[in-house]
This record gives sequence, C-alpha cells and structure tokens, in this order.
Amino acid sequence: MKVIRLYEKNTDERALDNIASLLKDGAIVIYPTDSVYAMGCDALNVRAVEKICNYKGVNPLKANLSIIGADLSSLSKYVKINDTYHKILRKNLPGPFTFILPTASGLPKLYKNRKCVGIRIPSNPIPIKLAERLGNPILTTSLKSNENEEEYYTNPELIAEAYEDIADVVIDGGIGSSSVTAVIDCSSDSPEVIREGAVELEL
Repeated sequence: MKVIRLYEKNTDERALDNIASLLKDGAIVIYPTDSVYAMGCDALNVRAVEKICNYKGVNPLKANLSIIGADLSSLSKYVKINDTYHKILRKNLPGPFTFILPTASGLPKLYKNRKCVGIRIPSNPIPIKLAERLGNPILTTSLKSNENEEEYYTNPELIAEAYEDIADVVIDGGIGSSSVTAVIDCSSDSPEVIREGAVELEL
C-alpha cells in the first residue's frame, strides 16, 4: 500500500495522474473530503465496487451507494436532475452534502436494481481532480462508523494502519474532519433532510 501526501491548495499533478491510473486499474483509494476521510474506487469498475462492499459487509445490489463527480454536468448521465433540484444543487455544491437522486442510464448493471443513488461534489479539490482525471465517477463511502474511534477516520497515519488490507493508496491530506455530510433525499417533489451535517441546506 502507498501513502501519498497531497495538499489541498497545492496538489501534486503527477501524483494525481498516478492515482487516477491506479483507479482505472481497479485500485481502492482512501482520500480526504470536506467531511471525514472516505474510501472509493472507479464507480464503473464492478469488481472494485464489489470489493469495497464485501469489505464493508454490504450487498452491492441493496446497499445505499454514493458517487463523487467533478461537477454536475459530469454526473448528469448517471442521475436525473430536474430544474428545481438543479438550482438547489448549484447553490450548495461543492460542499459537504450527499444528494439522493433517481438513477439514469449511465450506471452499470450493478446499480440497475436501485431507483436512487447519492451524489457528492466535495469542496476538497483532491477527489474532484481524481474524478476529472479518471473520467468516471468515484464510488465513495465514509470511513466513519459507530465502531471506529475518531482517530481512525481523521488521522491518515492511523487510517493507513487500519485499512492496509483493503486500500491500495491512502492520500494523506492532513488531519480530517470528524463531521459527516448532510444527506438530502431529492427523489420526490421536495427535498427531505435524511441526516443533518455541519452545514445547512440552502434552498
């Protein structure tokens, strides 16, 4: 496993290219976001997605899955965004939100049994730049759980130690936040806050 130090305001472009290449080959990467550290892979690489789901003990056909995209236009082939929600998303993204939206046709068969998928556009540029270079969305799942002590989802050194059996790369972006994203269900006519986060939704 590699640990690669990247800075939010001065990222190493060559290192990002290298990590994106590894993602294309099916690598599992842990990276900083604008909330807690997250684990991810190429969202269109079915084997990599299954590997993460198996590690977390969830069924990929039933689990709530979320993807990170570089921007809304890049995500539009994977989720359906009507005009009302497009305005709300533009007001709040990039930011620490997960928006649950109806799936569109661009997702692979692994996602076809689900009606909705979560989307993320974090304000941290590192996962955004990775998604840009990858050319695909990144499947993303928070490291935080009820079983974890805070250091194991905020401290990259301890994260590397704890996840060495699953991750191919840990991006050390410094000590991470302990807060989670707000989760907003946009699958019906009006948005519903499923989980509150550090930032309130702007309508």
